[in-house]
Amino acid sequence: MNSRDQRPPGSKPQSTEYELKKYLLLLATLVATVTYAAGLNLPGGSWLEDSPAEGRLAGDSILRQTNYTRYIVFYYFNAISFAASLLAGLLLLILHQDGEDSFGGWLLLQLVRLMMVVDLLGLMGAYGVGSSHDRFTTTCAACLLASGIAAFGAIALAFIISLRHSGKGKAGEDNEQLENLETLLVLAIFAATIAYVAGLNPPGGFWRSSEAGHHTAGEPVLQGLHPRRYRAFFFLNTTAFVASLLAIMLIVSYDKLQDLLQQKISASVRKVALYGPIVVALLGLVGAYAFGSCRDSRHTTYVVLLLVAFAAASILLQIVAHRFQAKITSCGERIKNLFNKVLNSSSGTSAEDNRTPVQLLLEKTREDIQLLAILAATIAYQAGVDPPGGVWAESGEGHKVGDPILLTTHPVRYKVFFYFNSAAFVASLVIMVMLQSERLVRLHALEAAMILDLFGLIGAYAAGSARDTSTSIYTVAMAGAVLIYVVIHIVFFTLDSTPAGSTSGSSTTNEGEEKEEEGRLTKKRDVLLLLSVLGATLAYQAGLTPPGGFWEEDDKSGHRAGFPVLLDKYPIRYKIFYYFNAASFMASVALIVLLLNPNLYKPGIECYALYVCMVAGMFGLMGAYSAGSSMHLRTSIIVLALASALTIASFAVAIYVRCFRSKGEAKKKKQAKEKKNAQDDTMIMFLMLVGILGASVTYLTGLKPPGGMWRDDANGHSAAGYPVLYDTNKRRYNVFFYSNSTSFMASIAIIASLLLRMIMHVPRKSHKIHLWPMHTAMVLDMFALLVAYAAGTARKWGTSTKVVLMLVPILLLILGVLFLCNKCQGCMKQRRTQSSSV
Repeated sequence: MNSRDQRPPGSKPQSTEYELKKYLLLLATLVATVTYAAGLNLPGGSWLEDSPAEGRLAGDSILRQTNYTRYIVFYYFNAISFAASLLAGLLLLILHQDGEDSFGGWLLLQLVRLMMVVDLLGLMGAYGVGSSHDRFTTTCAACLLASGIAAFGAIALAFIISLRHSGKGKAGEDNEQLENLETLLVLAIFAATIAYVAGLNPPGGFWRSSEAGHHTAGEPVLQGLHPRRYRAFFFLNTTAFVASLLAIMLIVSYDKLQDLLQQKISASVRKVALYGPIVVALLGLVGAYAFGSCRDSRHTTYVVLLLVAFAAASILLQIVAHRFQAKITSCGERIKNLFNKVLNSSSGTSAEDNRTPVQLLLEKTREDIQLLAILAATIAYQAGVDPPGGVWAESGEGHKVGDPILLTTHPVRYKVFFYFNSAAFVASLVIMVMLQSERLVRLHALEAAMILDLFGLIGAYAAGSARDTSTSIYTVAMAGAVLIYVVIHIVFFTLDSTPAGSTSGSSTTNEGEEKEEEGRLTKKRDVLLLLSVLGATLAYQAGLTPPGGFWEEDDKSGHRAGFPVLLDKYPIRYKIFYYFNAASFMASVALIVLLLNPNLYKPGIECYALYVCMVAGMFGLMGAYSAGSSMHLRTSIIVLALASALTIASFAVAIYVRCFRSKGEAKKKKQAKEKKNAQDDTMIMFLMLVGILGASVTYLTGLKPPGGMWRDDANGHSAAGYPVLYDTNKRRYNVFFYSNSTSFMASIAIIASLLLRMIMHVPRKSHKIHLWPMHTAMVLDMFALLVAYAAGTARKWGTSTKVVLMLVPILLLILGVLFLCNKCQGCMKQRRTQSSSV
């Protein structure tokens, strides 16, 4: 349900920023994620060895020495974008529905808009500087980014003109259009973030040393060995990046621009302007994947043919669905009834009923579990194919090139990390597939599985981020400390609370106030949950792959393979980074667990205990970024001062808005909708998010496959920049590559089908484009993702088989929880029957 449904007739329309608040917060979250990672692992890589004669230390940025100006410009653009993302998230936390009704609300709205513009411009500047390495890429990036900035300027000018001429928006705006805007915004955010990461870390990696007349340290390997392929990848990836940012600006400004556009531009042209950048971004990503994930024309052709095959299969399935609609529907109903009988389901509601509060709660729970499952699957997949400790650069005693270093140096610790991480990944895929069952959501079986999933991530983080047992224990203890603090805070600050039933007054008024307060708590909880996801995502990846990288071999200086370079070179700075980062991760996961239970998060929000933990987690991220993003004290102090100043400013604005906000808020009336339409809307967003998950993780891992890349042309292996796994285990590499590519193309097919549905403006009750073929593609997508993970994370087929077989205990666990919930529900019904008969 969107906020327009809740607005009373005749009231002033809300700002688009408030309408899309949750998705703009997602934008700030993902931009902060990629800029945080880019700040800790700068483009060009880092030095692997000390060279006192040349004035460099292992772990320092290569770009800082080879091109200091480019390094400084990129660093501060990236830091500004990161700080603006955090500030935008905090401002969105306090953005309220009254919008421009009061001066405080108007000021807050303008600050949100300003931070979003600064955020996106900083992101564009960092991309342009960090991804360009020669004349072609610099010229290409400059032209594309200049065209993007010109388009932004035109949108801003039209936005100002629309404000002067229209002034008032349409209160009765079509809800379906808002839902389409939400879906398009999520898709644009996905394209922008993965294109940013891929542009700064191109396929093939970077040269770690200079060779006169051939290459310079920090340059992309692919650029020198395959210049045409690299240029094609760069152009297409940059096009996708600029087009997605343009789409974000258009979507956020679309509401204000609509009145102006309707007077001068036809509907078909407006549709091209809205959907065109999204289509261009998708095509750019597909082309960049085809050129960047392969090193020869044969594999590139296979990738393109995969897309053609999925497009043909989608069209064929739609024809079959349209031709045999009645038979398929009746067969689906039989399967559903059989499934309900197996699960002893007797509490379903009819499709004709309007959505009840219980139904709304179920939809909200499903949405939250889906978000958390996507989080867990994303970070677990990336951590599995790029394990902590790095991979061996050369073969040696007991290991091969491309094998995980920790598997040789700390086999028990690596296995603990691997199986905890794999369990979290497999459980996330199972949860996403089984979210289509309303019965499992109603009986809280998937919530229990999700909590165990989060504990799996905690175990994997504790094992993978540290190298000794005591540090791992301290890390896990942080999560317990956060939980204990929240419980103590709630106990002490709710001692004088008055029971709900002890006051007298109008029952109708009390019910209305309770519903209004419930809505406010839910919105606050949504924002806290997204911020917790931000903290967990950032800290998990940074903790397993810390800045400066890992030592790749033991040497005479006492350096040990698999240990962080920063730990040996700057031990104090590393410990500051490690514990700040670990505190942020554990606080975020503990908050997510608390936010899944209404009995815990309601008093925690009311007494501000959860806010305290969230602010502490954000400060932990800032401290970790300041300590880990630069090896120089002056730069760290500047970044920390900038982040602190922005944070203080955001709190000052929050206090001001809270003190001077107009207290008169209009009562909101809810409009009933048919359950069938709501289910379709929820399922469309569900499928879109699953498609985005598959495309995002497979795009990046396809460009940077497990096992790393060759760094030289010697020893009879493939050329530098080729995947190591392709030479050491070609069969395993082919399984990974084709499974990963299948998952990527299936994800793109899902996204394209849903996008086509929106472009054609298919009515909700229409059956021109069916959803069940997309469900089929989604299951294939998840299965291919699982196979790619099993092939890419292990080096023995037995281990890969164990990863796939993890499906069995996870399914048994969910069915066991479901069985217990059914038994408890049956016992409660018997007690009610007995009490009513007495």
